[in-house]
Amino acid sequence: MKRPKLAKLEFRILEILWTLGAASMREIQEAFPGPRPAYTTITTTVYRMEGKGVVRRGRKVGNAHLFEPSIAKDAVRDSLLDEVLSFFGGRAQPMMAQLVESGKLTRDDIRELERAVTETERQQKAERMRKPK
Repeated sequence: MKRPKLAKLEFRILEILWTLGAASMREIQEAFPGPRPAYTTITTTVYRMEGKGVVRRGRKVGNAHLFEPSIAKDAVRDSLLDEVLSFFGGRAQPMMAQLVESGKLTRDDIRELERAVTETERQQKAERMRKPK
């Protein structure tokens, strides 16, 4: 399923819902740091997100519906990463170079990435060894 285009506020609301699990409109609004978006802005945005299929109504408590995410955080992250990589021709190296040039990627980050790559390669090799041919 292709991820629908999401605005910055929609991503922030999803982050809140991924953290809380399910929340009312008021709880979503109160989870924002100040200055908070207006309640009506949250309401309009959540209903728009419901129309896009990224949130759904859960149970009802009193007069309030609880909304929950209907899209996994990993799916959104993977889709966003693919979108960002497309700006760099689908390759990670030019993106990493840009991060280094902008000062957003440090030597410590690179060491951590090297450990992650080594661990992923080790896991993939172990998985290949377990699969029968």
